[in-house]
Amino acid sequence: MGEFKASILVVEDEEHLQEALTLNLELEGYEVTCADNGAIALKKVEEGYFDLIILDVMLPEVDGFDVCESIRLKNIDTPVLMLSARTGSADRVMGLKRGADDYLTKPFNLEELLLRIEKLIEKNRKLQDTSSIGEQYIFGGNTIDFRAQTATNVRGENLSLSKKEVMLLKMLIEYKNEVVSREKILQAVWGYQVFPTTRTIDNFILSFRKYFEPDPREPKHFHSVRGVGYKFNDA
Repeated sequence: MGEFKASILVVEDEEHLQEALTLNLELEGYEVTCADNGAIALKKVEEGYFDLIILDVMLPEVDGFDVCESIRLKNIDTPVLMLSARTGSADRVMGLKRGADDYLTKPFNLEELLLRIEKLIEKNRKLQDTSSIGEQYIFGGNTIDFRAQTATNVRGENLSLSKKEVMLLKMLIEYKNEVVSREKILQAVWGYQVFPTTRTIDNFILSFRKYFEPDPREPKHFHSVRGVGYKFNDA
């Protein structure tokens, strides 16, 4: 797995199974966090980034179906692999309708589970990869030099950019005209499990407006989409 150490949230209330899953996943090189009920799971998802969520259906307080639906309603696109003792096709369909990416019935083969986990994480990483935008980018009379971490704005001012400013700018530009979720930004710019508050990202966006917008009060390029994320337009 190289230097990349994927982070997995295991949501399972059966103690022995949770311990067995944790042990086997850690042996495979994954970083594992556990939750034994739906409410705790939702709290952990809101607090940190995960590359995959393994989610039991039968949970106390909030069941797996509701947990998965809540995650999707928050615009969190982390892959979800559901585990269930229910073997009926209706439950499988319900899980997929609520937002699960895969569904595996208990008892399951460990090798099959590990293979599904690997494929889901690999697919998610590929979806997050975007083509390079080069070392420089020009928009609206502004020029950004990513390698030098500098910029010249529409007013002719020379700016020195921090590493995180460059990383966030590059990500927003790579996804131009698309809303980028808060979770995706935090994972890419701040790293796994160590997140600032949403307000911190807002402050970066305010700085970009001051740097690059002709009128920061009427932004044309850097937009906050309430409750969803952030968007860059170069028009």
